[in-house]
Amino acid sequence: MAKLAEHIMIPIERYPNVFHTATLHQAIEILETASLEIQGKRSLPRALIVFDEQFHPLGIVRRRDIMLGLEPKFMRSMSLKTRRDLFQIEVDPDLEELSKGRFAEAVKEQAQQPVSAIMQPIKTTVAHDDRLAKVVFKIIKQDINLIPVLKDEEVVGVVRTVDVFREIAKLLEDLPDEE
Repeated sequence: MAKLAEHIMIPIERYPNVFHTATLHQAIEILETASLEIQGKRSLPRALIVFDEQFHPLGIVRRRDIMLGLEPKFMRSMSLKTRRDLFQIEVDPDLEELSKGRFAEAVKEQAQQPVSAIMQPIKTTVAHDDRLAKVVFKIIKQDINLIPVLKDEEVVGVVRTVDVFREIAKLLEDLPDEE
């Protein structure tokens, strides 16, 4: 039997998501507490799906997008070399230096912006009855890690690259060894 997107997707009600008006701080809280159980294994999501009020998918917010979005405004006008040099310091194990002063205050300020300001637009989707090969093709072609799954034009789940990779590994296990 051919593997379809719906066979490997995570149902949308189990995948963490936010509305486009949520703040970066709220998105961080959701990612920090979210956990998925897939085939008996615990997995941490690396991204959130962003929806509008009608539950239409607008974009994806990855952890690295959030970290980029937290960069203080005063640092953005600095050259890349100057920004790098700021962090060429001895830092204690508790990262105490980062929790004080101008930098920390600026990060807190940036954390209040909406996720819509930093989200990546959804580049493509797959249908629930698309075959695994089509899912793989779209993930590779668009260079994405997460793809929404639609049924009757509604998001019913997401497929992550890790889930696709697991399915490919299973396929290879089932192939006879070459002699």
